[in-house]
Amino acid sequence: MRRPPLVLRAMRQPELCVGLCAGDWDLLLRQAGAAHLLASLAAMLAERQLLAQVPERPRAHLGWAQALAERHAQAVQWEVREIARALAGLQLPLILLKGAAYAMAALPTARGRLFSDIDILVPKDSLDEVEAALMLHGWVAQHQDAYDQRYYREWMHELPPMQHARRQTFIDVHHAILPPTAAARPDPALLRAAARPLPGHAGLQTLAPLDLVLHSATHLFYDSELSHGLRDLVDIHRLLLQYGAEAGFYQRLAERAARLQLQRPLFYALRYSARLLHTPVPAYLSDAGAAAAPAAWRLALMDALFSRALLPRHASCDDACSGAARFLLYIRGNWLRMPPLLLTRHLLHKALLSPKAEPGADPA
Repeated sequence: MRRPPLVLRAMRQPELCVGLCAGDWDLLLRQAGAAHLLASLAAMLAERQLLAQVPERPRAHLGWAQALAERHAQAVQWEVREIARALAGLQLPLILLKGAAYAMAALPTARGRLFSDIDILVPKDSLDEVEAALMLHGWVAQHQDAYDQRYYREWMHELPPMQHARRQTFIDVHHAILPPTAAARPDPALLRAAARPLPGHAGLQTLAPLDLVLHSATHLFYDSELSHGLRDLVDIHRLLLQYGAEAGFYQRLAERAARLQLQRPLFYALRYSARLLHTPVPAYLSDAGAAAAPAAWRLALMDALFSRALLPRHASCDDACSGAARFLLYIRGNWLRMPPLLLTRHLLHKALLSPKAEPGADPA
């Protein structure tokens, strides 16, 4: 069996980093950088008070990553305050999602985590008001092409991404966590009803712990682009380490997944978190015989695909099948989000028409 990449071993057990030679450190830093985990690795070593034992040159790289992460955290705090100020007059529940939620709640998984946009969840019937308020405060919708506008507004679970005209920051406004065209339709009202207020931040909320895990799992295992796949799996790993020790947590997690129609993404999240990162998941949930598992042949195929596509996009982690695995999962991600006729139309439009009208654009 092929030995796991060095970055996986480091994420599983950061103490192993202390004994690495210069060549291994060079490889580890390259793999972690390709996985967008360099600052997270630094944070894990710092948590265990191991940074002082790292050789000087890799320690300098990790220090730069830490400095960048600290600056990023400050920028997130500022940007969230600006979003809250822009929407304050609407008197809406403003729920932060994923990276922004982890950062503002100061969760362990936020330490060293970098992300490019801030995601929020609002009621669907408030989208027009939210969009108008953001535009008044400087955010401008991207993807002005008529097809792209229809793609987002009719078929997706979010508005077209918005960018601030002055700060160049991005916000994604969601009304659900999956498109209405997907087979699974978790009720966003259930997510909003269970959301928790953020202490010290009036009007801001995050999803409840169970829903934090389920949303992260859904985002990863319904995605068609897995360039941040390992980083997102590390999110799940750290959330489970944080909450999984609570009595009855996994039983409640399974029940919540069933209520939200998210059993399958949770199954994959637990399976690959346990397999790749050695997350201590109860066997009855991670085992292939669990009720949410796909058929044996399909599970074997998913194992072959995800075991490759979730690794960093680095030559030391790839094999002859890695490119094919990423391509097949790209098709799968789109297939899960759209019925066949709509998917065919969308892919044909993006392949044949969008590049002519808007070079380089690919909102999907």
